[in-house]
Amino acid sequence: MLSTIEYTITAIVCIITAIVIQRIFIKERSRGTAKISIEGIKWFGFAIFTWGFGAVLNLIFTEILDWNPTNRITIYTGVVVSLANSLFILLSLPSIEHGKRRSFIVKLVKRFGTREFIGLYCGVMGMISFVFITASYNNAETSNNFIWLIDIPVSIFVATSLLYELNSAFSSRKMKFMLLATFSLFALILIAVSHRIIPQDRALEVLDQEFWAMMGSITGISFKFLFILLFSILLYSWKFLSEKEHHENLAENLSSENIQLKSKLERLELSNESHLDTIRTMKNELSILKETHKVSFSDRQKEVLGNLAYFGADTSYSKIAQAMHISLEGFQTHIYQIKKLLNISGSGGKEQLIVFAQKNNFISFATPRDDTQAHA
Repeated sequence: MLSTIEYTITAIVCIITAIVIQRIFIKERSRGTAKISIEGIKWFGFAIFTWGFGAVLNLIFTEILDWNPTNRITIYTGVVVSLANSLFILLSLPSIEHGKRRSFIVKLVKRFGTREFIGLYCGVMGMISFVFITASYNNAETSNNFIWLIDIPVSIFVATSLLYELNSAFSSRKMKFMLLATFSLFALILIAVSHRIIPQDRALEVLDQEFWAMMGSITGISFKFLFILLFSILLYSWKFLSEKEHHENLAENLSSENIQLKSKLERLELSNESHLDTIRTMKNELSILKETHKVSFSDRQKEVLGNLAYFGADTSYSKIAQAMHISLEGFQTHIYQIKKLLNISGSGGKEQLIVFAQKNNFISFATPRDDTQAHA
């Protein structure tokens, strides 16, 4: 009766919980959440569903087929279900995020990858199971519980790894009050494991049969429910933490972008100020250059330039000097001084002077004369 109640409650609660967890996984995946962050939700859901599925099989075996709970097929099926549950829990451990050092099994799963680890696990467990089944199936002297020796080390190893990862996660999330619950889960798993491996006939020599059965049912249900409770708390704390980290990362990114923009703005302002300083300097230098190159001519030099502009290149220096009523030597002296002021040298000096005089309207300084027609 107790086993029937245990199987029924386990089947209903675990299957419903597994469906809810898978819906959460699908919803988070559709939202675009990183795969590595939600992969553990899927495997935890499979682990819980395996418990529910195993309970359904036990109900079929004991209630419909009327098999004894100690039947070899029933026990072998229970071992397979437990090994599958352990596999799914191991695959879910890498998704339990915390800042502490990861356990050996997490490193192993990450090292091989999901598919490779499943293949390795199934291969090793398959070979060990084959050896145990071959050694015990037709041996009447061997207890049916002997096959649980396959699952015992695996269950203890999984319980230890789960304890470490849960404690690390709750500690990182400042939920150390949950450590008592995780240790309680570990203790219940050890009790459930011990209940499996100890032959019932040996246990009944010391304990009452009803108490032994009740202890098995209570521990079996308790550790499953506690596991679901811890996972639910971990899931919601992960969700809140994930959203908090998302907002913090968003704020940090915005702050970083703001700092970068401020830095760029400061560089642009410095660059603009530098350019403005350069422009001011260039203007000052240009102004100084203009002042430096500003030529001041005497009245006679202006007259010489005016006559050069008036008479043009076709009139010789001697005729222009004669028109100005000065000697050729005096005229050429003025030409030399003007060239020096204008920094004109080499051939074509006369033409350059004429162009300069015409361009700067020095023709207005040409010598007034009444003999223009005679010149013409």
